[in-house]
Amino acid sequence: MGTIRILIADDHAFVREGTRRILEQEPDLEVVAEAGDGEEAVGLVLDLKPDVALIDVAMPKLDGIEATRRIKALYPAVAVLVLSAYDDDQFVFGLLEAGAAGYMLKSVRGHEIVEAIRAVHAGESVLHPLVARKVLNRFAGVSGKLRERKSLELLTDREMEVLKLVTKGLSNKDIADELCLSVRTVQGHLANIFNKLRVGSRTEAVVHALKEGWVTLDDVS
Repeated sequence: MGTIRILIADDHAFVREGTRRILEQEPDLEVVAEAGDGEEAVGLVLDLKPDVALIDVAMPKLDGIEATRRIKALYPAVAVLVLSAYDDDQFVFGLLEAGAAGYMLKSVRGHEIVEAIRAVHAGESVLHPLVARKVLNRFAGVSGKLRERKSLELLTDREMEVLKLVTKGLSNKDIADELCLSVRTVQGHLANIFNKLRVGSRTEAVVHALKEGWVTLDDVS
């Protein structure tokens, strides 16, 4: 798979240094730069084009939401993983709407950050359990009524099957096993789903499906 190149953006130097030490113990991870504010993070992403940007929410000059929005607008191939001390709704939903592929809280252990970076780089969705519950609770009211007609106008039956399994948090391989498909076929379905929904990550696709009421809490649990 090659080395995953990472940018760390956090206004606390000791957090950046500690995170770098954890990540650089892994042979497949390389920290290519550190940024102390959101503006610097955007500039470094454009200069270095890392695979993953690990971004804090509260930063000087540009906060994590605006930095993420600019990164995804200017260089959408970068996967943004948020590592934050805050799980406030305004931050969570602001960052997900800006295009973040994952949202982890700083209470997680080092190995969880490592796994999350690998996951978002592979196109997976990564949400801390508390954050995932917020997303589900936000849309619980609309998810009780499936809007079948609109979903069928956009997605095929098979694509809806794949999307529901994505919502459950299954990996591409798990989805392939569940539906008796090849991983490449699953990847093709996901590419079609992303194009049709005009989203760039699994997280955005799941949020879209919940908003539209295409999946219910029963589908997720």
